[in-house]
Amino acid sequence: MAYYLTDYRESFNLYAMKTSFLKLENLILIFGLFLIPFSVSSQDVKLSRQEKKEAKREKRYFNFQVLDTLIQSKTFILKADFLQNEYGSRIPVLSDLNFIKVDVSNAVIQTGSSSNFGYNGVGGATAEGSIRGLKVVKNLKNLNFYIRFTVVTDIGIYDVDMTINSDGSARATLSGLSRGKLVYDGRIESIHNSGFFKGFNSI
Repeated sequence: MAYYLTDYRESFNLYAMKTSFLKLENLILIFGLFLIPFSVSSQDVKLSRQEKKEAKREKRYFNFQVLDTLIQSKTFILKADFLQNEYGSRIPVLSDLNFIKVDVSNAVIQTGSSSNFGYNGVGGATAEGSIRGLKVVKNLKNLNFYIRFTVVTDIGIYDVDMTINSDGSARATLSGLSRGKLVYDGRIESIHNSGFFKGFNSI
């Protein structure tokens, strides 16, 4: 009887060990199944971010090429959302009245306001003249453009230094023979698809 009891206990212990081992295997298997989707999901997120980064780069490069065609045609306009003086004072302005327009060999530089009549009829000044020494530098690394030219008008000679980014944002610094600078901060558009209003040429 004692022998039978001992044999039973050993069989029970062996069964318990096997059962525990099977439960442990099942636990490991279940835990592994939870880990696999998690790791795959993490990999998918990483790939998705990389794809988004590449798509963003491709979009910037496409915009860069479109802007390159526009700039080479010399038919564009920088419409300012803000004007800034040499001391850093910055004010919001109407983009259809404040612009620098390039049309092949001619340019128009204008400031305006809806609240004043002004010399040009739109609350500011308008200078129109011929373009001299236009220079375009393309930066393929940063996907932007640097443009420099001089405008000879009846009311003065002005130098324009302009930076255009692949998203269309642009900034131009206007300087003349006298001291003082004016910065146009806004966006580049085609003159054929842009709404703007040119006032009378200032004299």
